[in-house]
Order: sequence, then C-alpha cells, then structure tokens
Amino acid sequence: MTGPIKVLGISGSPRRHGNTETLLDAVLDGARDAGAEVEKIILRSLDYASCRGCNACHRTGACIIKDELTPVFEEIARADILVVASPIYSMGITAELKGLIDRTQYIWARKFILKTLYFTNKHIQHHKGIFVSTAGLGWENVFDAAFPAITAFFNITGFEYWDNVIANDLDHYGGIAGHPTALTEGRAKGQKVVGLLQKMQAQENVEA
Repeated sequence: MTGPIKVLGISGSPRRHGNTETLLDAVLDGARDAGAEVEKIILRSLDYASCRGCNACHRTGACIIKDELTPVFEEIARADILVVASPIYSMGITAELKGLIDRTQYIWARKFILKTLYFTNKHIQHHKGIFVSTAGLGWENVFDAAFPAITAFFNITGFEYWDNVIANDLDHYGGIAGHPTALTEGRAKGQKVVGLLQKMQAQENVEA
C-alpha cells in the first residue's frame, strides 16, 4: 500500500444534506484533515436497478445489469476505507443502500461459488469499513436491524467492519447539529482510521 489513503463515502440517504449526510461529511472531513484522498457518492442521484435474483453471476461472476451503479463497485474496489451511511427507516437501512448491497451478489458468487476471488487477511486488515447512521428515536436498539446487512456488505467487499458512527434520539436534539457529541466523534474517527492505515503503511515501508 503506497500513496495517499483513499476514502470513499457512500450516502444511502434519500435526503440531501440532512442528518445522515452531515454526519458522513464529518467523518470524511476528519479523514481529509488526516491527509486522505476523499470521494463521496450520493446514491439517490444515480439511476440503478435492484438485483433481479437471476443468478447469472453464479455462472459468470459478473452482473448482467449495467447501469450507473456499475462504476461504483469499481470505486469500492479502489478504496482503502469505505464509509457507508444510511438513516434508519422503518427500523432498517434505506432502500437506496439495500439496493447497492444486494447488487454485490456477483462478488459473493466469485468468492463462494466460483472461488475466483479471495481476500487475504492482510488485505482485510488494510481495508476498513465504517457505518454511519442516524435515527430520530431514542431507543438503544434502533440500529440493531441495520448491522447484519452492513456486516455482510463489508465482508463481501473485503473490508474489516472497523467501527460505527451513530447518533440516535435526534428528534429530541432537533437534528444532528443539536447533538452534543456526534459530529465531533465523526471527525475524530475519520482522522483516527486514516492515521491507523498510515501507521501500517509506514511500518511496512520500513520493513521493506
């Protein structure tokens, strides 16, 4: 791993510049401050289809759907840090993000059916995933239904599920700007994860 750390943020919120995207931006700002190369993708701005369940990828290792989501998977493959964001809608992630996750079936097929793709432990250690989420409700378990899908997404794409940046009870706080710690925590974690990979990179350069 050489060069600047590449951070890809993906917003699965259908609302622009709302609570979730603002918290995502805090994480990305922290990563940028730490010297990373940062990019953000807004899923709601893309025209893409959901998985058809045709299982063609089980034979070919490729998705038959070619649309505006196709290059997103190329960006994911190039990222060192993947920051995925979704508000909680009906106790789960949004349809926009779920559509992206379901389309990774072709990667799953390469790993587990065709066995043409394998992520080494070293690769996974050098690729970190962060889940960013917000919820209006103050329930402690409001994020629980989202975690399995996010875990599957990071596992399939070769990222270690490194941490969460989550903020609930936003109805009480009047939005993310009124939350006492979330934005500061987001920036700090963005800086921290980049710094972690930079240290790993520097250590490997010394050993080389």
